[in-house]
Amino acid sequence: MVFNKKKRIISNKKRNLITFANPDSIISEQYRTIRTNLFFLNNDKKNKTLLITSPGKLEGKSTTAANLAISMAQQQEKVLLIDGNLRNPNIHNIFKTSNAYGLTDVLTGTTPLEDAIYSSSIERLDILTSGRMPSNPVELLASQQMHQLLEKVKSIYDIILIDSTPILEVTDTKIIANICDGVVLVVKQNKTNIDSAVETKKVLEYARAKIVGVILNNKR
Repeated sequence: MVFNKKKRIISNKKRNLITFANPDSIISEQYRTIRTNLFFLNNDKKNKTLLITSPGKLEGKSTTAANLAISMAQQQEKVLLIDGNLRNPNIHNIFKTSNAYGLTDVLTGTTPLEDAIYSSSIERLDILTSGRMPSNPVELLASQQMHQLLEKVKSIYDIILIDSTPILEVTDTKIIANICDGVVLVVKQNKTNIDSAVETKKVLEYARAKIVGVILNNKR
C-alpha cells in the first residue's frame, strides 16, 4: 500500500540529532551498534512496531528514538517515527517542525494520515507528530483507530518507532506497549534507580509487552 503524503519538509536545524549532524562521531557509532543489534533480533521481521520508553522523565528516550530512527533510515530502511506522547510531546521540538496536527488528529478523524505525516529532509524517514493535545489520551490510544493506523503503516514502512510517555507515570504507555511488537527501554546512568527499573519490567510484563532491549544512556 502506498499513499501520497504531503511533502512538508522538516528543517535541517535540529536539536540533539547527532546521527544526522555528526555521523562519524563515537555516539553515532553507538546508535549504529544498537540498530545492528535490533536488526539481528528482528531478522524475521516480526518486530515492525517498536515502542521506545523509559521508567521516568529526562532519561533520554525521545532523543534516543529520534537518533535511532535516523540511523535506521541511513541503513536504507523506510522508517516512520511516531510521537505517541500525547501529554508532553517532544519529537516536533527535536526536529524543529510544526505540531499543529498529527497522531491525535488522525485518530479523531479530523486529518487524513497522508496529510499528517511529515516528510523529513532525511531520506526514508517520515515523522508523525503527536498533534493537538487531547482530553482523552488513554481512550484514543486504546481505540480501534489506533490499531488500524498501526496496521496501515506496517504495510508501508519497514520499521515504525513510537516515542511515548514514561512507563511509570501514566497508563498511556502500557496501552501502546500491548499493541506494539516490541519495547526498547531507555535507562539513564546515575538517574534511573534499580527499583524503578524492576518496577518497569513488571509493568511491561503485566501489559504483555515484549522487551527486546535495554539502552543505557549515560548522557549527563
